[in-house]
Amino acid sequence: MPNKSSKNLPEIFLNRLNEYFGNSFLNTFVHTANERPTTFRVNTLKSSAAAVREALRALAFKLQNVPWYQDAFILKNKTKRELMETSLYLEGKIYLQSLASMVPPLALNPEPGEKILDLTAAPGSKTSQIAALMNATGQLIANDNNKIRFFKLKHNLELLGVLEDRPAWEFELSLKHGVALVKKYQNYFDKILLDAPCSAEARFIAGDSTTYGYWSERKIREMAYKQRALLLSAWRALKPGGIMVYSTCTLAPEENEFQIVRLVERFKNVKIEKFYLPGLKTGPIFTGTKQRPLKKDVSNCLRVEPTKEIESFFVVKLRKTE
Repeated sequence: MPNKSSKNLPEIFLNRLNEYFGNSFLNTFVHTANERPTTFRVNTLKSSAAAVREALRALAFKLQNVPWYQDAFILKNKTKRELMETSLYLEGKIYLQSLASMVPPLALNPEPGEKILDLTAAPGSKTSQIAALMNATGQLIANDNNKIRFFKLKHNLELLGVLEDRPAWEFELSLKHGVALVKKYQNYFDKILLDAPCSAEARFIAGDSTTYGYWSERKIREMAYKQRALLLSAWRALKPGGIMVYSTCTLAPEENEFQIVRLVERFKNVKIEKFYLPGLKTGPIFTGTKQRPLKKDVSNCLRVEPTKEIESFFVVKLRKTE
């Protein structure tokens, strides 16, 4: 078990981590369960990494490059508030975003001209990243069923230029339950991102009960039920040959590996594709026990290993084979 610094995290949660992933990963999580530095992404619809870097250097901001993503940076001096007071931020040329949440759109690999759905999109971090990777060319639908979060999504996408009229750009905001939305899009999308609502275990901060006070095993079961409904419905909206990325910011296998196993068992046209980013540290995948092993391809899922700069994240790339 980890050292005394873990005492401020739920004991049941720690026991589960040890059971599913072992003592080494448990200790890694505990030692990195702290506030992380400010990180941001360049909005390439409005600027470039080179231009942003030079502008911030002129203002005496020090940045660290992210080896696996050229448009991402870690702030090494000054404060988040000082960065938010710059014209770069106020004009939507940069977007504050955790490094881990940048991984799912990179796994999705959006390309100009494709038809893409971001099924649970608010507050728009990944939606705007997808739009930038598409160079605002093609069709993108961003959906969320929470009215308050929906208007936050709309505000962010307006600031970042995603809602601007552009040649060959068809963008739609949707305020619907995800299961209801996809019913009219059977076998339609080239790519779908389902960054599912979850129990958010990867965001726990030791000693800060506001980050984990809500947590329970019942919460995991509640989230797993919602995720399963979204995942099964979204799969039907993906065209044959298409790609879906499923992701969460939690560690529970019930919300991650088990969801993928159930999808594979329900549909025979699911291929779990290997995905990695050079330079990104990855953690263990739960593949079952000797008595009850999970399907072999589950090992192709990716779990970001937490560090002092990035929280854990579960990401899996799925191809619809027919």
